[in-house]
Amino acid sequence: MSSDAQWRAALARLIRTPLPMPTPLPVLKSNRAHPSLSLCLGLLAALSLGGLPPQAQAQQKARPLVYCADASPEGFDPGMWDSASTNTANKQMFQGLLAFKRGTTELQPKLASAWQISPDAKSLTFTLRRGVKFHSTPYFKPTRELNADDVLFTFQRFVDPSTPFNKAFPANFIYPQNMGLAKLLAGLDRVDDYTVRFRLKSPNVTFASNFAMAWASIQSAEYAAQLLKQGRAQQINNQPVGTGPYRFKSYAKDDVLRMTANPDYWGDKQETQALIFSISREPNVRVQKLLAGECQVASALRDVDLAAMDKRRDVTVMKIQALNISYLSFNMKKAPTNNREVREALDIAVDRQAIFKALFPRGDAMQAVSAFPPAIPGYNKKLKNEYNPERAKQLLAKAGYAQGLEIDLWALPVSRPTNPNGQLMAQLIQQDWAKIGVKAHIKTYEWGEYLKRANQGEHDVYMSGWGGESGDADEFLTPNLSCAANRSGVKFCNKEFEALIDAARAETNTPKRLALYEQAQEIFKRERPWITMAHSTVYIPVRKDVQGFIMSPNGTVDFENVVRR
Repeated sequence: MSSDAQWRAALARLIRTPLPMPTPLPVLKSNRAHPSLSLCLGLLAALSLGGLPPQAQAQQKARPLVYCADASPEGFDPGMWDSASTNTANKQMFQGLLAFKRGTTELQPKLASAWQISPDAKSLTFTLRRGVKFHSTPYFKPTRELNADDVLFTFQRFVDPSTPFNKAFPANFIYPQNMGLAKLLAGLDRVDDYTVRFRLKSPNVTFASNFAMAWASIQSAEYAAQLLKQGRAQQINNQPVGTGPYRFKSYAKDDVLRMTANPDYWGDKQETQALIFSISREPNVRVQKLLAGECQVASALRDVDLAAMDKRRDVTVMKIQALNISYLSFNMKKAPTNNREVREALDIAVDRQAIFKALFPRGDAMQAVSAFPPAIPGYNKKLKNEYNPERAKQLLAKAGYAQGLEIDLWALPVSRPTNPNGQLMAQLIQQDWAKIGVKAHIKTYEWGEYLKRANQGEHDVYMSGWGGESGDADEFLTPNLSCAANRSGVKFCNKEFEALIDAARAETNTPKRLALYEQAQEIFKRERPWITMAHSTVYIPVRKDVQGFIMSPNGTVDFENVVRR
């Protein structure tokens, strides 16, 4: 039943049902009608004119918006985490100095009203937006607007472990550490209350895009000082305070995250007053909830789920060829995967064509050959994948494993567009490896535990993936494959590769820069730190009563100015 029909039916019931009157109506001594009668007449007048009263229209616009999420956020301190599920949740509550224009990789101002890059690409100066307020919550009431102190606090946490807050709450800032932020920064200057300058040790033509990423979201220095004084510094990860269009209300792990519209938001006031993340790990559960109208937007669909949407007029499936990749990452620290011949053997023993038929039946995904998608400038088109079980056996024998070996293979516990069924992928790879004498033991864990154990290097081979936002090769290479990302020795660190990507970041001549990336990819393919799997199309289902939703190039979602009519 439409909203208009519901109002008409309610009015009909109101007219048919006598108003409860425990006391007689007073005698009218003026021409003004009794309030109850005025309400009825007002509703009748509005309906007769083909519209609803303004108050009723406002109530319509305030309908909750529910998103069926695929995993629980690991926490609410954006700098600490690096997964799509966590970034998606924090994106609604936090903001950076810059942002990517909706649906593109183009940078635009956010908490900074303007920014300037020096001609030598060694400094960035930001002019902060005035009138920005941090969230007012039951646990924090800000007394001032955003200023330079908040920017300094946010970024000093990433590079200086000796700050009082870091001593009270030591944290592992995954992305800043993986990109080597401390190595890149020469200094951070508070020019005045609304001006901040970042000085770099060497030119970096990609640095500005970092300020639009989730990890660079600005925290409140005032809130941090309050937590520090209370001895509750760790609560910055549990009770978030941002500047975004939505503020935190409540969270139950693996169940629901509730947010409400920020009444003090510096941007457009949000018509959607309640934003809810309904968390369901199982893809088919999310699909059924969406089809039943229990959620209006859902995380990315698997290929096998698309058929259920084909004849639904109340659902639109949005589609984008995303900047993403799935891969299997080797443990580079322990045997047998620290051996290059073993890694190459395991790679060329994988029958990617068979896997793609099973996991991507619609044929919209493409095999990943290099460390980033071919749509990104600098992609090396000369590289190829190989499927050769016989040569794989020869490589194992050369490495000293002629009789075979045993390893653990970790299956991705959540569904992703580039890996819609980690368990099935693991089983297919297990069969491929068995043909060359490798016995793989499939393991998996709850998502948060999976990430923690992988970072600690407990795996032999684990499934992972990456989504880019900037459209630049460096966003794939530096956070994942640089030596800064390899503090434990588990991941890839190659001095020749490192020199090339460092030189590429500093190169202002575009053709020379892209050539450096092509050379770096040749080393990547030679050393095989990953078994590259897929670049996928991303499908996001949206019910027809949702307006204003735009997909991003990496498939993440942003609910600012999205409404349910």
